[in-house]
Amino acid sequence: MPLPDLTQREQSVVATLVCVALAGMAVLWVVHGGTRGQIDIDRTEPLHYAFRVDVNAAGWPELAQLPEIGPTLATRIVDYRTTNGPFTSRKQLLEVRGIGERTLERIEEYLLPLPDDAMVVDGF
Repeated sequence: MPLPDLTQREQSVVATLVCVALAGMAVLWVVHGGTRGQIDIDRTEPLHYAFRVDVNAAGWPELAQLPEIGPTLATRIVDYRTTNGPFTSRKQLLEVRGIGERTLERIEEYLLPLPDDAMVVDGF
């Protein structure tokens, strides 16, 4: 069954409705980002999270996530701990080749507390 032809007036109404719909979609597009897109990944703030590591229990993959500590230095920490026993103070990390005062200072906030020599009580 063929569709009936639209009159000149009906064609004008359909054309007007299509133009209004397209204009509405264009306005929504601009309001929701336009050419910038929907998500500004480059402009988001970095996430900060509490990341604490026990140097006496962590493996090298976990240690490698610390600032200025990569896979090589993390492996040295684990090897030192395996050879010399658990760390008793944070300063003892300075004995690991590649860790200096500045590196220790940058990772200290990510380390779980260690018993310092002054805090250890004999007999326990």
